[in-house]
Amino acid sequence: MDHSTYRRQLEPLAGSECVFPETEFEHRRRAVREAMQASALEAVLLTAPADIFYLTGYSTFEVSVHAALLVTPERLTLQVPSIEVGPAVTTTRVDDICSYRWENLDEVIEPLVERLAGVARLGVDPWQGGLRQGVTTELARRLPGMALVDAGSLLAGVKIVKSALELDCLAASARITGAGIAAAADAVAAGATDSDIAAAGAQALHEAGSEFMSMQPIVVGGVSSSVGHLNHRRRPIAADEPVFMEFGSAWNRYTAPMMRTVVAGRPSARMQEVFDTCRRLHDTLLSVMRPGRTFDSAARAAEQVLAPLSEAAYFSGVFGYTVGGQFPPSWVEGSGFIARGQQQEFAPDMVFHLPLCLRLPGQWGIGCSDTVRITAEGAEPLTANPWSLTVESPA
Repeated sequence: MDHSTYRRQLEPLAGSECVFPETEFEHRRRAVREAMQASALEAVLLTAPADIFYLTGYSTFEVSVHAALLVTPERLTLQVPSIEVGPAVTTTRVDDICSYRWENLDEVIEPLVERLAGVARLGVDPWQGGLRQGVTTELARRLPGMALVDAGSLLAGVKIVKSALELDCLAASARITGAGIAAAADAVAAGATDSDIAAAGAQALHEAGSEFMSMQPIVVGGVSSSVGHLNHRRRPIAADEPVFMEFGSAWNRYTAPMMRTVVAGRPSARMQEVFDTCRRLHDTLLSVMRPGRTFDSAARAAEQVLAPLSEAAYFSGVFGYTVGGQFPPSWVEGSGFIARGQQQEFAPDMVFHLPLCLRLPGQWGIGCSDTVRITAEGAEPLTANPWSLTVESPA
């Protein structure tokens, strides 16, 4: 049986694994098409797994292959390799599924050329890693009268404000993320390894219902925690070392991350000072993340809190980033960043992770965070970080 026959025989299962009702997708597609019209775009080619999921429900753990969604005012065409026919049929509701042999990339271009005939302006995201140069080069060669237009901000502008169903998914993820970090924190002890702690957290995440995650549990201790984006590697935890943890469960692909740092013993005065700064940053951000204020203004308020440690500690410069429905290799949505120079304004139902991690190079790092939702009155956490460097022993 070839992939085309397989696709046809799966049609009775069409949409059976889709996590949202058609009304949700209709709302999203209408907003995207209105943005296309405002930008004078006749079609948009989306290649990011999260963008395709947002408009169709397409969900898979295989995100390394070429997949694309062609959006026009009239139709949605989903293009996938033969190994992805099953998810394409069962997790989506689209007008047209076009599959190609996984091993034969020569079959990718012709179907796109046929469907783009007569299109003068095609929107693409040139900064999206899933957009293959081979695709854009061949489209430009085969359709010389068609302009490829940078439309990277088009979908981001729609996705950044979450619907009620999306907020429900993020709240469910927040609950599971908290359960995972709590279990990991309970496993922190001198002599345990960072892998032991990650294992305890991962088990709790999956037991609580997490799907495969956009990033796996992050656990590092001691000097390793002073280096960003390392992860557990069977390293023993020493007495009185801080252990940095960052988890993000997935619920219908939506992720509400959280950071926590727990000391395997007694925190030093310096650790407590850095931790207290993280807490003041968090409280300051929540007080200024209000509808109508810019991301830049929130970052500048936080920078004032950070100033006393700005020379001693490394901070990434991003006080918050949007989260939503994502796939590996990251849970960062990318539709908004709380950082200096970002002039976009907060609006109700935007959701941000606040990655407040301060690292003293060669010593250790302290990070604590919540995922927060913007409301009409301000910002409120979805996650429930206990904001403590120690774990209370059971009574």
